[in-house]
Amino acid sequence: MGTSLTTYQKNVYNPIIAHRGGWNAKNLPENSIASLKHAIELGCAGSEFDVHMTADNILVICHDSKFYGLEIEKVNYQDLLTYVLSNKEKIPTLEAYLKAGTKKNKHTRLVLEIKPSGISKERSIQIAENVYNLVKKMKAENMIDYISFDIDILKTLINLNPSVSTQYLNGDMPPMDLKALGISGLDYNFKVYKQKPQWIPEAKKLNLILNAWTVNDVDDIDFFLSQNFDFITTNEPELAKERLDELMHSK
Repeated sequence: MGTSLTTYQKNVYNPIIAHRGGWNAKNLPENSIASLKHAIELGCAGSEFDVHMTADNILVICHDSKFYGLEIEKVNYQDLLTYVLSNKEKIPTLEAYLKAGTKKNKHTRLVLEIKPSGISKERSIQIAENVYNLVKKMKAENMIDYISFDIDILKTLINLNPSVSTQYLNGDMPPMDLKALGISGLDYNFKVYKQKPQWIPEAKKLNLILNAWTVNDVDDIDFFLSQNFDFITTNEPELAKERLDELMHSK
């Protein structure tokens, strides 16, 4: 294993985002507080996670809309506590996750994906507002990058605070359109950039953040490093760190 990213100076290139935390190599549950802590220990530039809202308006961390078969939006938080993650953690609330992510952490950003509601557009907007208000209450604003597949969620966040960092996930809008909406960047599936390579220089020219997901193959990691992407979201942060170390030491 190469040099820890945390030993690099702050101005040295480090684009690695741990997708759902640093879970894979350590066999930790995705989106767990343990996987978040491992991403921070690795010195990743960011740790990505997914947020849903329960029927009683508790914000929780989970990728899928269901947790052990329970539809998160249609049950109360207490119902979710019937089950635990594989490491015996409870399903994390956003509040608990932000507490863990802001403790003794100066280098790893919290990349917060807001999942749209399956119930209504209005509920999606409410989730975005509730997330923003909790982040603000916990004084975590300067550590958060918001991402979503739902453009209206991002617009809601920008209306609440035009200075928030927002990235769009869906891969269907050119950089110019995102810039016009006040969105900070594009966080597209890596295949989109292979199909639309012109979007890379266009985004750079517009000073938009460039992020790609989910980049796990060595050749793909090397490609996005060579393109100087701002962020590279991966299930393999340790591998990406090795490739980055090699790049840094070859310069």
